[in-house]
Amino acid sequence: MITALLNGLAFGMLMLVLSSGLALIFGLRNVVNFAHGALYMVGAYIGFAIGSVTNFWVALVVTPIILGAVGVLLDRFGLRYLAKREVLDLVLLTFGLTFVLTGLVQSVWGTQPKSINAPPGLDGSIPLPEASYPTYRIFLIVTGVLLGVALILWLRFSKTGLYVRASTMDRTVATVVGVDVDRVSATVVGLGFAFAGAAGVLAGPYLSLSPNMGVEILVLTFIVVVVGGLGSLGGAMVAAVVLGLIVNLSAVFVPWFAAYAPYALMLVVLLFRPRGFAGTRTLV
Repeated sequence: MITALLNGLAFGMLMLVLSSGLALIFGLRNVVNFAHGALYMVGAYIGFAIGSVTNFWVALVVTPIILGAVGVLLDRFGLRYLAKREVLDLVLLTFGLTFVLTGLVQSVWGTQPKSINAPPGLDGSIPLPEASYPTYRIFLIVTGVLLGVALILWLRFSKTGLYVRASTMDRTVATVVGVDVDRVSATVVGLGFAFAGAAGVLAGPYLSLSPNMGVEILVLTFIVVVVGGLGSLGGAMVAAVVLGLIVNLSAVFVPWFAAYAPYALMLVVLLFRPRGFAGTRTLV
């Protein structure tokens, strides 16, 4: 039971990091980023490449910076110019980016799955009453908590975070009172991409790498965002943990139901609380 709970928390924290970036972008840009899973996949492969010539810790720092820069460029030369166009144009942009990134990864790294070893110091296990448990998964849980708390504190108490929340609530009013909405938008999109990259690197020693890994997890990420409440970062974080626990506990106690558990969770929430856990469209 303890092992199942920890596995649920580990997967939930990975989902928390990934879905936080998606919730941020949707909260401000109102864009459903279909490329988010592909960014997660690219982050995993870039982390794999950097870690091969340096180490895991360098990859964990450098990869989010690279993807964050890509996010800033995409916002500057893509989303900003399509902001007044039809929603379908933005969807097609992010959807097309998915195919480009997937093809790029396949051409560089091939289609065969790859695996990454946990870094020294995290490659062992710790004793539990039931059995030993991988140290890396404990690290993943702790890292997810720290990143989530840091993001909320940044949004709550920093000046930039105040600008982000103001722009999310009403872009026009924020512009009138002197907020540089374009700069705020670039910051948020860059941060969303960076979180996707960080999730990819963190997933490396936890899950196997493949060009399809982004597609597999994208659906779960959307479920987290919908269940948490569209545009709500705090709701998405809670939903990520709940989803991780439900998926892993159902895999242990009701294996035949495990594949349907995420969809059942979304169905129940949409039936009884259509706006998700957060209830209202607030970022935090």
